[in-house]
Amino acid sequence: MRNRIVNKLSWVSIFCGILSSFSIFVEAAPAQRIDFEKQIAPLFVSHCLECHNAVEPEGGLSLTEAKLAFTGGESGKAILAGDSEGSLLWERVQADEMPPKHPLSDDEKRLLKAWIEQGAEWPAGVIDPLGKSTATRAGRDFWSLQPLREVNSPEDIQPEWSRNAIDPFILKRLRHSGLTPSPEANSRTLIRRLYFDLIGLPPTPEQVTAFIADPSAEAYQQIVTKLLDSSHYGERWGRHWLDVVRFGESDGFERNFQRENAWHYRDWVINSLNADMPYDEFVRRQLIGDLEQRGIEGAASTGFWVAGVHNTVVGGSERMKLLARHDEIEEVLATVGQTFLGLTINCARCHDHKFDPVTQKEYYQFASAISGLGYGERVESIPDERKILAEIERKLAVVKSELSQIDEMTRLEILKERETNHDFIPVTPAPYARWEFDGNLLDSVGSLDGEAVGQVQLEEGALVLDGSSYVKTESISQNISEKTLEVWIQLAGLDQRGGGAISIEKRDGSFFDAIVYGEQQSGHWMSGSNNFARTESFRGIQETEAVKRAVHVAIVYQEDGTIIGYRDGLPYGQPIRKSPLHEYAAEETEILFGLRHNPPGGNRFLKGKIHRAAFYDRALTAEEIAASAGRATDYVSETQIVDWLNEAQRQRRIQLKSQIAELTLNKEQQLKVTNQKIYTLTPRKGEVTKVYLRGDPANEGEVVSPAATEAIPALSGSFDLPPDAPEAERRRKLAAWITGPANPLFARVIVNRVWHYHFGTGIVDTPNDLGFNGGRPSHPELLEYLALQFQQNEYRLKWLHRLIVTSSTYRQTTYGKSLAEWEQAKKLDAGNRLLWRGSSRRVEAEILRDAILSVSGKLTAEQGGPSFKDVSVTLNSGTTYYEPIDVDGPEFWRRTIYRFNPRGGRSALLDTFDCPDPSATAPRRTVTTTPLQSLSLMNNVFVLRMADYFAERVEREAGENVDAQVKLAWQLAVSRDPNSRELELSTQLVNRHGLSALCRGLFNLNEFVRID
Repeated sequence: MRNRIVNKLSWVSIFCGILSSFSIFVEAAPAQRIDFEKQIAPLFVSHCLECHNAVEPEGGLSLTEAKLAFTGGESGKAILAGDSEGSLLWERVQADEMPPKHPLSDDEKRLLKAWIEQGAEWPAGVIDPLGKSTATRAGRDFWSLQPLREVNSPEDIQPEWSRNAIDPFILKRLRHSGLTPSPEANSRTLIRRLYFDLIGLPPTPEQVTAFIADPSAEAYQQIVTKLLDSSHYGERWGRHWLDVVRFGESDGFERNFQRENAWHYRDWVINSLNADMPYDEFVRRQLIGDLEQRGIEGAASTGFWVAGVHNTVVGGSERMKLLARHDEIEEVLATVGQTFLGLTINCARCHDHKFDPVTQKEYYQFASAISGLGYGERVESIPDERKILAEIERKLAVVKSELSQIDEMTRLEILKERETNHDFIPVTPAPYARWEFDGNLLDSVGSLDGEAVGQVQLEEGALVLDGSSYVKTESISQNISEKTLEVWIQLAGLDQRGGGAISIEKRDGSFFDAIVYGEQQSGHWMSGSNNFARTESFRGIQETEAVKRAVHVAIVYQEDGTIIGYRDGLPYGQPIRKSPLHEYAAEETEILFGLRHNPPGGNRFLKGKIHRAAFYDRALTAEEIAASAGRATDYVSETQIVDWLNEAQRQRRIQLKSQIAELTLNKEQQLKVTNQKIYTLTPRKGEVTKVYLRGDPANEGEVVSPAATEAIPALSGSFDLPPDAPEAERRRKLAAWITGPANPLFARVIVNRVWHYHFGTGIVDTPNDLGFNGGRPSHPELLEYLALQFQQNEYRLKWLHRLIVTSSTYRQTTYGKSLAEWEQAKKLDAGNRLLWRGSSRRVEAEILRDAILSVSGKLTAEQGGPSFKDVSVTLNSGTTYYEPIDVDGPEFWRRTIYRFNPRGGRSALLDTFDCPDPSATAPRRTVTTTPLQSLSLMNNVFVLRMADYFAERVEREAGENVDAQVKLAWQLAVSRDPNSRELELSTQLVNRHGLSALCRGLFNLNEFVRID
């Protein structure tokens, strides 16, 4: 009988897939009625429903509702009410065969059996697997998802110690655990703690002396106010924020292109924090600032969306493209969820979240809300600066108009004289190679014959290119530097983007120069080059005629790097000069037609007809270009115009040219001020989003509307939007849902995050995860109190900082207890989670560098603007490499937050002290202690140089007396005088090895790199 039952039950081995080792109930007495809702439903949720759900029930058995459960699965009924021995479910559970990996505990078995024998009462309705928390996962009743609640400060049992509402909460928890708080830290320790915590810089000796002389509560409050009002506050706390949102100045991944204009977002964060922008507005601006505020401010704020990595290389198949896109969406959703909500919503991409009440459908609802995500640059202008620019342009137009009148009148006179005398004979330049394409691919003047690759055709004296074929020539037998490329081209269509008409390239395609159409600027001719090294817009007219007729296009490459474009024999826009010319080596260089560069592929092909082409091994003049293009008879050069004028006219023309040059320079400078390029969100059309079953784009499920999650009981996740809603409306609804007062996670997360940075550990020790897998609050009542008070105080971060740093909890000393008290406290709370003392913390890598600059007297006051670069940037074969370089000078002595921060672009000193790479969010920095850190502070070239500057400052300010020098050096470095022994040893060191040696040694003190 037993074997027959075993064979029939196809579902038994996989029943109840996950089992916790923790009991979720108290054993019921035999006579006690079993409560299904409170005892059995949680058991099913915790241990069974992952496999035996209503969507994909294993073995056909669903335990989500009574009707399905009593119907049974593929092998028949599993539950017989009143008959546990006849129930297949009980038989398999009793035999420890299901769940197969983790059998139920004895208490759980007795409960299940008693419920069946009592009649297996099951109230109507479906079990909500996400409704209740269990020992293995969070439900919607989980603590962090509940509404903020009013919490009164505990009775103050030690009023002489407490300074504000925080302290009674801390004291109550300490007393409950048998602990007592530590005494207040001394004035020197307190002021250093305040300065480093609030602005990330050390106090001056004068500031320390003043506070030691007057350590009153009023003086302390004045220091707090001064620091919160300092512009350095935004730099300090902006660095924390940029860690969380993983702000970097390159794309990451294989190409890792730099983002020259991403710094606007960094500056916006700093300025917003300095202005004490309410936190809900601070977040809302990052989500929809471009919709609320036009111009630079709005564009800069939404740099949040594109602060992370961006893969610019995706697979060729549609599946690979979809996967790459959704990887990107998931990465951004991870940051949104963890930064603002403390939820890992990204974990629900392939299935319902294993631990938090977020469904897979809800993940795709979030994905739909941000499906318009786009990466790129926008150009925004400053209104007041636009007025200045307009006035410069007006003056420039007047001067140009007068010059144009002089030149045009002179040109007409010269042309009239030519017609009369008939003595003008234009000279056509001789090319190095010319291709007529008259039935063949031969070079008509040299040896660079062409070879067809693909389906190349020759029709009516033209080379016909189909967009997938091209022509290459023999190798050029001499080195080539300056040159001219020339082609008569008729396009098959004006919407092409990036095809090459004629190119000169190193044979492997790693270096090239080409006449390309529409690559960076649609509808325009451009000078194509490897990695855009010599590519910039000529600012010429948009092409409209090349589909109707062949147009003449030439590009001249001069020895000094100037590149000049011509169309139909006349200058095309303005010359450009971006970088030196590339010199092509003999026998390694070839000419291409119809392909921008090797290897073939992508948008490199051109589609159209080439009627004639030529290559010159020199830079042609404007007159020669006109002659070659057949415009020589009606072309008048500037030299000819000047020669025709009388002396007075020449002088006036020189004045006008000078004014134009000056005004043009002013215009270019003003343009840079007026029009700012900003790397930021460039929204595209929102997508109609479907659930990808198991995360597979090839396995589509239902269409979802933009929405959030129903995990928060007091907050609906519905946005009331259709699946094809406009992108802007999706983001508006998402921003309102995240920042709304009904969202309890919003305030809890940021309050906990700020607490973490002040004390080294948050009330919840996982700042980015307040879900089931995160930590549990050490002081839950305090977290509730602070979150609600923060909300009621208009989400002001400076209010929260002030409350924290003025508490007695914050002001405790680190080492103020007796040895016996210390040992006892360590046994009870070694990690200081309960805050029985101040925590000793090492400063972050950037703050260490800033402190070195500050005490050396070299920290510059310049704030904001483009980042300084202490790395070299090398573009090789499409990949960007960043290598540290030795730099020195005021432009590099800025605070480290203004350092160019590419992914993978590391600094030896910063790396050694655990500066995180911005490829991933860093809510908590790793803190290591290694020998390399001491070696860096002794031997790093930056430290050595700053030690010399430090010594120069000390000598300048203290004079020649060695004792005075030593005392000042100690005061500047660690805010105190040396003791007698330290003074004696320091003096000996200076006398033997110089003041720089002492300064370097002070950089290595624990007191310099740690804050008590």
